[in-house]
Amino acid sequence: MKNYSDKLPFPFGRAICYSGFREGQHPGGSYPTYDQIIEDLLILQGHWKYLRLFDCDLHGETVLEVIRQEQLDFKVMMGAYIVAEMNNFGCPWGGGVYTDEQLEANKTRNLERIHQLIALANQYPDIICALSAGNEACVDWTDHYVPVDQVIEYVKLIQKGAKQPVTFCENYVPWLSKLKPLAEVVDLISIHTYPVWEYKHIHEALVYTKDNYNAVAEAFPGKPVIITEAGWATNSNGRGINPQNVNEELQKIYFDDLMEWTERERVFTFVFEAFDEPWKGSPEPLEPEKHWGLFKVDRRPKLVVEDLVRPS
Repeated sequence: MKNYSDKLPFPFGRAICYSGFREGQHPGGSYPTYDQIIEDLLILQGHWKYLRLFDCDLHGETVLEVIRQEQLDFKVMMGAYIVAEMNNFGCPWGGGVYTDEQLEANKTRNLERIHQLIALANQYPDIICALSAGNEACVDWTDHYVPVDQVIEYVKLIQKGAKQPVTFCENYVPWLSKLKPLAEVVDLISIHTYPVWEYKHIHEALVYTKDNYNAVAEAFPGKPVIITEAGWATNSNGRGINPQNVNEELQKIYFDDLMEWTERERVFTFVFEAFDEPWKGSPEPLEPEKHWGLFKVDRRPKLVVEDLVRPS
């Protein structure tokens, strides 16, 4: 297979999505402390070189501070989490609908986030290796829809203000259709692939991931393509994922297969994700969104990393 990641602006290495929110913490509320982030990053250090951070909020700022102050060996893809600038009445779980006043406020907030991302990129040029103008804001089912033309403007603004390569992180499907104009502007294309969300069984999973990746890579042969989310949940209440398709054994199979393929073919991939996040989704404890971590929320390793990281 042709290697579509051979023109990456940073060296190949193991990568993982990191969000450190614990029990009782959530974005916009209580944030992980400096010491909690040190604990997390010491768990991950030596096993992953790259971290993907979803937002340039207080959590993201603290992670960057910890890496610099503690002299940890990480590079970071830093994102700006942009929120809805247009109603998406097709959002399947009923979100995505806002007042005109809220949408206007969101536009102001998004621009502030983009400027904050640029500021951090210039403050931490030795740590931040790439920048993302948003996350899953253009896919049909999103609850925070932003028009493609506006995302393009954000990408251009970041490129003008910072030196790092700029991307946008999105499900693989929109890259094949509505995101084609955006693909011409970004420095690299970032896709998400989740076979289990698309009702694939474990024996179909890696082939499906390969198909997702190759479809986008072949559509844009002049651009480096990376995977910024790929993973397997370990619990489900049946909302969107059959509970029989998720457990720690299946997560390990998918992870091991994914690592073997991506390292052999040099497909740069951020595993989703480091730690379970109980704040996500509904209050239902088995909500799938809460259970994608390779580690549980109390930082105990799941089966997938028991041999990799032994608790002290």
